[in-house]
Amino acid sequence: MNGERALPRHPVHCLPFTVYAFGETMTWTRDRALQLMHEYTASDALRKHMYAVEVAMRAMAERAGEDPEVWGLVGLLHDFDYERYPNAAHSPTEEHPAEGVRILAGEGFPEPMQRAILGHANYCGVPRDTPMARALFAVDEVAGFLVACALVRPSRSLQDLEVSSVKKKLKDKAFARGVNREDVIRGAEELGVPLEEHIGFMLEALRPHERMLGLGAP
Repeated sequence: MNGERALPRHPVHCLPFTVYAFGETMTWTRDRALQLMHEYTASDALRKHMYAVEVAMRAMAERAGEDPEVWGLVGLLHDFDYERYPNAAHSPTEEHPAEGVRILAGEGFPEPMQRAILGHANYCGVPRDTPMARALFAVDEVAGFLVACALVRPSRSLQDLEVSSVKKKLKDKAFARGVNREDVIRGAEELGVPLEEHIGFMLEALRPHERMLGLGAP
């Protein structure tokens, strides 16, 4: 449990915070979000993926001058319903992520945060019309791919993983087959940055937290 809480324990993570930016109010803490995610997700790998996306979303928010606490919650909870409602049929209104968003709506998540989570699944048909939504889509697949790249290195680390190596692995369709290459490319395009720059940014964001993601030397 301690490893799963490896983000800096800034007091704001423990205190309720109020969001006014969307014309709504919401009182949440990261601990509350973490409890909900753990309640619905038993898989250690899936939990670590959500931690990675949370870290990346916080970094994206800071770069954009937005609230990292709000963007981080979206990252931490974007797949919390996936294990229970996997949605192999890609229904836009049932199972993941629609079911999770219904749960979050009942917990008081503002609509833009709900829409960002819906928007990370193309089959939901929800436009990614906010910076937060575009960021979530852009970091989701890349976060998973970078972890996969690190795990096959002798170091099992992001510290010595270079952008050029990541791009080479992206061209190898047999590697990490579950990662949608088109979404990786499209995500960077929607951010309006070169893919190389986006990968480099993600590496810098995740490296300080790699132990929480199960990476690095044992």
